[in-house]
Amino acid sequence: MGMLTIGAFARASRLSPKALRLYDELELLRPARVDPGTGYRYYAPAQLERARLVAWLRRLGMPLAGIREVCALEPASAAREIRAFWARVEAETAARRDLAAFLVDHLSQVPRKDSTMLELRYCAMSDTGRVRTANQDTAHAGARLLAVADGFGPGGKPASSAAVEALRFLDDEPLPSGGVLNLLEDVQGAAQAVRDVAGTADDVGTTLTAMLWTGSQLALAHIGDSRAHLLRDGALFLITHDHTVVRSMVDEGRLTPEEAAAHPQRLLLLRALTGGGSGAPAPAPDLRLHDACAGDRYLLCSDGLSAALSEEAVREVLATAEAPDEAVRALVAAANGAGGPDNVSCVVADVVTCARPEPEGDAGGA
Repeated sequence: MGMLTIGAFARASRLSPKALRLYDELELLRPARVDPGTGYRYYAPAQLERARLVAWLRRLGMPLAGIREVCALEPASAAREIRAFWARVEAETAARRDLAAFLVDHLSQVPRKDSTMLELRYCAMSDTGRVRTANQDTAHAGARLLAVADGFGPGGKPASSAAVEALRFLDDEPLPSGGVLNLLEDVQGAAQAVRDVAGTADDVGTTLTAMLWTGSQLALAHIGDSRAHLLRDGALFLITHDHTVVRSMVDEGRLTPEEAAAHPQRLLLLRALTGGGSGAPAPAPDLRLHDACAGDRYLLCSDGLSAALSEEAVREVLATAEAPDEAVRALVAAANGAGGPDNVSCVVADVVTCARPEPEGDAGGA
């Protein structure tokens, strides 16, 4: 078969001449020959497959540079590159979906029907455990901010401290304009603080699980495998999702939870705040809003607790301890009693009704 005019090539490739002219301008699909007198474009039949590939890659939303790279690869390598691109798209879509759900929850909240005022009572504790020689965890509990960070790598402690320290200002001032909608940017600030101490070392970083108290809700930001639980009416709920390789394999049905617990890659993180240089945005955290009820008890913990104790053991301690300080001490002691294989950090916060001040006046009456 000889050369095809742009019209014939368009019909054969099921693309419009306009699209083919655009691909030419973008240097994605150059004609095999251009008539010097008329400027007519001619294509070789062997270009049909590339034309359709370019069209489908554009429909996928692949950037032009990526399309050029894929088209220059052998089929097996091109397939791997497309698979990797789509994995990135799915991760970004999941992050946007979580952000959309967060915004919908925030904007759909119904004002409380009663005038009950709520506040937090809280306590934080961090312990080295029985095996580690240093504690790389950081735990914080304040009037508005609860946070646990689990550092890793040779600079793990400075990384976890920097992440929490970057958020501590939330305890020291009224809820700023924008409220919980600023939380994502605040986490970006924590990520930059981690980069500042970790430098270009991508094997240094930290997890971060933080909750911001608004007076009626707790806004959760989570990245990594530290965890947050809610004890309500005696039942314990895990309200975070581990960002680990084995958790993703469980989600995909490739591992059972029992197999995941003993998997050699059970500690390998998919998302965390790390070094590696500044400029690129931090991985997006999971965001959630939780309406608070008097009697709720929240637990934030590093994986040193969840790896040592079953959820039922954790629930038993949380359900029986009278106060947050008693609960954190009991949880740390239980983890160490189970061998203390890792640093263990706990923050426990109770949602309670504010104490009403006694009315002023003459106690004796009229």
